[in-house]
Amino acid sequence: MLTPDEQQNIDWLLAETHAHDGLAPVDLPRFWADQAIASADPFGAHIPQVPLGVLMSGECVYDELGVAEDYWRYDHDVDWRIELNTAYNDRAEQIVGRRLLSEERGDPARVWPAVKGLADLFEAESVWVPGTWSWWLQESAHDEAELAALLDRVDARLDHLRAVILPANWEEEKARLTALGVPPPRFRGLRGPVTFATSIYGIENLLFLIMDNPELAARLRETILRAILGIARVLDEEAGDTPDTAPHGFFFADDNCYLLTPAMYEFFGYPILKACFERYAPHPGDSRYQHSDSAMGHLLPLLGTLGMTGVNLGPTVPADEIRRHLPHAIIHGQLAPFTFSRNDERQILVEFFRDFRLTRRERGLVFSTAGSLNNGSRLTGMRLLMSAIQHFGRYE
Repeated sequence: MLTPDEQQNIDWLLAETHAHDGLAPVDLPRFWADQAIASADPFGAHIPQVPLGVLMSGECVYDELGVAEDYWRYDHDVDWRIELNTAYNDRAEQIVGRRLLSEERGDPARVWPAVKGLADLFEAESVWVPGTWSWWLQESAHDEAELAALLDRVDARLDHLRAVILPANWEEEKARLTALGVPPPRFRGLRGPVTFATSIYGIENLLFLIMDNPELAARLRETILRAILGIARVLDEEAGDTPDTAPHGFFFADDNCYLLTPAMYEFFGYPILKACFERYAPHPGDSRYQHSDSAMGHLLPLLGTLGMTGVNLGPTVPADEIRRHLPHAIIHGQLAPFTFSRNDERQILVEFFRDFRLTRRERGLVFSTAGSLNNGSRLTGMRLLMSAIQHFGRYE
């Protein structure tokens, strides 16, 4: 529920916005100067305002420019992508005072050769599905017998992991790219354990497996963990690092974790996060990040024991509930993605005022969408949030 003051402030913001051709009132130079200070330390005792995390993405160009969606072409046609990004940035510069999307072409000669990843080890093919404008990982086992046989093959690959994941031209390219000073690839984040397992084995299959055959489920869990740590170790060694000198931090994107009860998650997903964080994020200041834009609030007590330092969770998970269980985590949220992409200006402001109120005392909020930024999200909506932050989201 909004307080009377919040309701009055929203009414004022909307009236001012509509009185100026949809452009909310913002002192742009001041906003970006304060944003630089705030985003450097969202928990900082002296930051001037809430940091804004809604900085748009390539998914937002279509509606803004009146162009039909074509994510495949955007990903593969570099000239077209730069053309769209440049046109988008011209608008962004006028509306929000910044060019937001990359206009760089990139140099193919400075790109490391592709290394096989977790999906490759588990024989899971990634397929582009046109109607969804996205890649989808396909199941590689459909019953317990197939899963056990798959794990046998994965175990065999893990015994010779370096030879399996590195391409034939690796040594040649490694020497060339190292001489050019191009940073080597690392493995510090991936599709989370539950989402990965449901992708390669199916949602219902995984749920029944954990309940009916915990021994095989535990084997799947341990094989996934062994593969994650193995890939990370090989790439660290190729970069010349030891366990003591390798960079810290690890993140998971595990939307499907919400499917498991706390007991099931503690059995299957939690041990993988715990082991990866203990290996690659052992210190209090290390990045331990989880993205799960789903209704996974029932898992917060478990995640709270992992010392998370950053989260981006589903829009139905209240910010104060996140803060209660994850006191040291920067909360990237909790604006519902479709609230933003549908340009529901009043609801955008309602959700901002709500989350600012719920986190104002402890700070640590980066106001972002609780999930992805979708096509339909407009630069005027971003400016509206900038105005709300500048006028009513200050810590002074």
